[in-house]
Amino acid sequence: MIISEKNRREISKYLFQEGVCFAKKDYNLAKHPEIDVPNLQVIKLMQSFKSKEYVRETFAWMHYYWYLTNDGIEFLRNYLNLPSEIVPATLKKQAKPAGRPLGGGDRPRGPPRFDGERKFGGDRDGYRGGPRGPPGEFGGDKSGAPADYRPSFGGAGRPGFGRGAGGFGAGPATSEQ
Repeated sequence: MIISEKNRREISKYLFQEGVCFAKKDYNLAKHPEIDVPNLQVIKLMQSFKSKEYVRETFAWMHYYWYLTNDGIEFLRNYLNLPSEIVPATLKKQAKPAGRPLGGGDRPRGPPRFDGERKFGGDRDGYRGGPRGPPGEFGGDKSGAPADYRPSFGGAGRPGFGRGAGGFGAGPATSEQ
């Protein structure tokens, strides 16, 4: 596609300045939202740059996104006659916003700390219940089941495969206690 030199320079200048470019996949759009050129010319020039590996392309939600590569930076620097000190916005370091200083202050950082017992298990360990002992010991009796405990699995000596009390035509289950 034939693109006028003026439009080619406008697109290239915008791409170098920002380091990225986007375009909606609408070939009939009269004008690109950021650059004063037809959207089709932006798409076709970026397609050309992609074939020369000057940009990397991503497509999502009916929009093209192009990211300038190092070869593309060198090419555009030569094409636009720019000195090597000028770099795209994506390569410039962002100045950190002046916020509150870290640490210090009169408010403690992080979640509130509790000393002693918790009434309502506000922690993940809350469901374990029972008395809490010193660190490393959870307290409570760890001796196991009582000596006279006899679990019963299934009924009437039939294999139940762990699925309940029998199937079709099964009689009443008897317990062996």
